Amino acid sequence: MAESPSHSDAQLVAHQSPGQQAESDLASLVFEMSQQVQMGMENMLKMVNEIDQNSVGIKEDIEKSKDFAMEKKRILEEEKEQFQKAAYTILDMLSNSRG
Repeated sequence: MAESPSHSDAQLVAHQSPGQQAESDLASLVFEMSQQVQMGMENMLKMVNEIDQNSVGIKEDIEKSKDFAMEKKRILEEEKEQFQKAAYTILDMLSNSRG
């Protein structure tokens, strides 16, 4: 009759010296920690890639906003010049009509 894996593992552990058991436990701990570190690094890499993608989109939005602001400024400067010309024309008309 075959022994269950947990029963044979228990027998194997019972035959290990305390030093061997400690080494085995330490190896298992190091392996588990390396797995967790690897998963953490993979998650961080995913987040870095996501941040890079978002920053590209944000930079594009900033550039579009900057272009829009520059165009709006140009239009406002043109309107300002037109109003100033109109104001000077009206002032000239008023000063000529009095004189």
